[in-house]
Amino acid sequence: MKRYLSLIRFSHTIFAMPFAMIGFFLGLKISGTGFRVDLLVMVTLCMVFARSAAMAFNRWLDRDIDAINHRTAVRDIPSGLISEKSALWFVIITGMLFIITTYFINHICFVLSPVALVVILGYSYTKRFTSWCHLILGVGLALAPVGAYLAVTGEFGMISILLGAGVLFWVAGFDIIYSLQDEEFDRTNKLNSLPVAFGRITSLRLSELFHLCTAIFFGIAIFYSFETFEDLGMILTGGYVVFLILLIYQHIIIKPSDLSRINMAFFTTNGVASLLFGFLFILDLMI
Repeated sequence: MKRYLSLIRFSHTIFAMPFAMIGFFLGLKISGTGFRVDLLVMVTLCMVFARSAAMAFNRWLDRDIDAINHRTAVRDIPSGLISEKSALWFVIITGMLFIITTYFINHICFVLSPVALVVILGYSYTKRFTSWCHLILGVGLALAPVGAYLAVTGEFGMISILLGAGVLFWVAGFDIIYSLQDEEFDRTNKLNSLPVAFGRITSLRLSELFHLCTAIFFGIAIFYSFETFEDLGMILTGGYVVFLILLIYQHIIIKPSDLSRINMAFFTTNGVASLLFGFLFILDLMI
């Protein structure tokens, strides 16, 4: 179990899970639906199964690439901790569990579940043919608030789409930063990314632009969530401000000439930002 949790980097679920919970509770508020523990559990399971399938598939597909990259050679498949066959079976099982779980949510979630899997699994191929692969990763995680809202209401809502757009650019922005550490390796092995296509400085500017888009979409989504300006509480306002500060902070600590703090920018800063924003958003809705 420990090896499989390492394979899928289960701790990274904190990036998307808070936004799925925001979508869930917004769906309850806007639709007037009563709270259901079973539905919350199923939405959570969908998140876990979908992300597990996507991450394991990425590790399986990239196993040969990871094996020749000194940074990733220690990962579970290249190092032999998990066999290629076992990893692929893990993808199949978690993917099927995702589809089965959506069946018990509602019809539209079940019908669209294969489409969601195609998106989140298909991302793993994109760095082989496009430099804009970071945006495809963003689309995959953007499905979290949209899907959770859909699970509650049975329909797409503008608020969930706004949140999804914010997540898309947030993820794409910090994935650009993370990919900087493999710029030379990717260029040598003919893999695509924005740092390979445009270099460090331009890529960092694009990351900043994407995070500006995140701030705009989240800001619009927040005001769209409340009927009047007076309904907007200080808790959510504070959470939004803190989220923006953490976005800015990760760009301050990463320089084109100094990438030593990438892990702090990618894992710690974004993880804290996601958890705080999600918790305070939901708390404000409930209060």
